[in-house]
Amino acid sequence: MNQEKIGKFIAEQRNQKKMTQQELASLIGVTDRAVSKWENGRGLPDISLIQPLCKNLDITINELLSGEKIKKEELEEKFEENIINTMDYSKQKIKHTKFIFSFLMIIISLVLLTLAVLFIIDITRMRNNEPVFFSTWGFKYAPPVNLDDINIEKSLKNYLVDEMNQNKHYDNEQSFVAMRIYLITEDLSAKYYVYAWVLQEQYYEENRQIINDTSSSIPYKFELIKENDQFIVNNYEIPRDGSYYIKDMKHLFPNSVLKAMDSIHTDDTIPRLQMEISNEVNAYYNKAYEK
Repeated sequence: MNQEKIGKFIAEQRNQKKMTQQELASLIGVTDRAVSKWENGRGLPDISLIQPLCKNLDITINELLSGEKIKKEELEEKFEENIINTMDYSKQKIKHTKFIFSFLMIIISLVLLTLAVLFIIDITRMRNNEPVFFSTWGFKYAPPVNLDDINIEKSLKNYLVDEMNQNKHYDNEQSFVAMRIYLITEDLSAKYYVYAWVLQEQYYEENRQIINDTSSSIPYKFELIKENDQFIVNNYEIPRDGSYYIKDMKHLFPNSVLKAMDSIHTDDTIPRLQMEISNEVNAYYNKAYEK
């Protein structure tokens, strides 16, 4: 079935009727774009539209499918030819539809397979207390609290507070520490390395006024060991000031931590640490006043 020939024939018959594409489209209940598509040979009318199309163009179905006017002596021959062409066209249409359906099924199967693999990976990551790819699988997940992380942070704070208290400038001076831990690693020798940003402040009270004596905001690399379920600080390192700072930072911290620390002054970390210390200071001195 020659779509281009049929399209030209539809256009010729429409023009003979002195109709626009829009007028023909309105008569048979389609858009002018559909008529344009037929006339340009880019498609054929739906089977339900063939009879009203032929009626409005004063042609027979046989002539439409032939793409030309048919003489009486050629009527039977053209009729048989059109039946064969129509059958071939239907087979091609079915084949094309099957191809599209198969293609869509393959795409859907790949998407479902990908989601299934990601789901299995996420389940595994959840069991290992690791970040998941998606958070909308249909159920809630709360990672278990890592008590080691809590005890490590507590040990670090106590260690730093004790160290600061050794350098008091006033008898009633009190030290406070807040930190953001970026990464905790453990090596084969059971040593723990903690990479953190630490805010340290010392306050003293004078005439019922709370006064800040010293304050520092510094990145730390701590080394700890675990003995009898207790974490003990072995050593720590901080970057030197001045021209050594950048070099020391690259030496002390992994790239992932460095990238996170790059935004330390823009990601609200410092204000949150200051707020934490402020709350501790207020709680400490209010309790002291109550006594």
